[in-house]
Amino acid sequence: MNYQRDINNIIENMEKVMIGKRQEVTLSLTALLANGHVLLEDVPGVGKTMLVKALAKSLDCDFKRIQFTPDLLPSDVTGVSIYNQKEMNFQFRNGPIFGDIILADEINRTSPKTQAALLEAMEEMSVTVDGVTKSLQQPFFVMATQNPMDYEGTYPLPEAQMDRFLIKLQLGYPSEAEEIEMLERNDRKQPINELASVISIDTLRMMQEQVEMIYVDQTVRRYIVELIRETRKAPHVQLGVSPRGSIYLMKAAKAYALIQDRDYVIPDDVKFLAPYVLPHRMVLKPEAKYEEITVDDVIQQVLQSVEVPIRKEILE
Repeated sequence: MNYQRDINNIIENMEKVMIGKRQEVTLSLTALLANGHVLLEDVPGVGKTMLVKALAKSLDCDFKRIQFTPDLLPSDVTGVSIYNQKEMNFQFRNGPIFGDIILADEINRTSPKTQAALLEAMEEMSVTVDGVTKSLQQPFFVMATQNPMDYEGTYPLPEAQMDRFLIKLQLGYPSEAEEIEMLERNDRKQPINELASVISIDTLRMMQEQVEMIYVDQTVRRYIVELIRETRKAPHVQLGVSPRGSIYLMKAAKAYALIQDRDYVIPDDVKFLAPYVLPHRMVLKPEAKYEEITVDDVIQQVLQSVEVPIRKEILE
């Protein structure tokens, strides 16, 4: 089944709110179709929350928001068992993690203990409360926002938490023309309130199943592995990309291929996605900071050093 019309409808619908952010919208949809999660890191007020709301409204999904604060407890995320005096037993009340699309707003403003409450949910599609494991519904998509680390009152996300996000994005400030258009659209009404769903949740599930059927040639798999292994050899890298990063890069490439109306992955898909899938999984050596070397610089060096495979049967 061809989903190109549905995909275009989702992107165009979200662009009614997210002006000039087509690439970021496409990447968010890529993560969702790949059953991954997104980390949005940027300064306040650039539309991070609006992006998540626009995605949820476009897909007719159950949207839940978790506002992370320093006093938030793990049970505020997963849920809690409450004693029912009439029934004389404990009954579990679902937390906001039980939803289709979850906005984890300002995730780095809460303690590491509460941040860890998301780990099992994001990786295992389940939560454990009072020794009982409860499965989450499908789809389950977390889009977390965080402010840059030089802002006060923030807690760095641990490497294990960062590694569970498929893609890390930055929205950035709009151009002058985009900001003027933004003012015009928000002059008398809120565009987000007028968004309607363009596909059903069942169609979304079928699209996610279709992603799993996308073909990945052996040469493309080898290209992915070579890129990952090169990140571990780079001179300024202390911790390279994990094997989970290899898997996530392949999954993202399959989802992106579907968005591009193909049933197979090409090396250019991998090359395009690498700067969004890999950098947040790496830790640089301390001396890299003094030499003004960033993870993005390292990824560009890796992409230039690894030869891109070309096979006619992939491109045809």
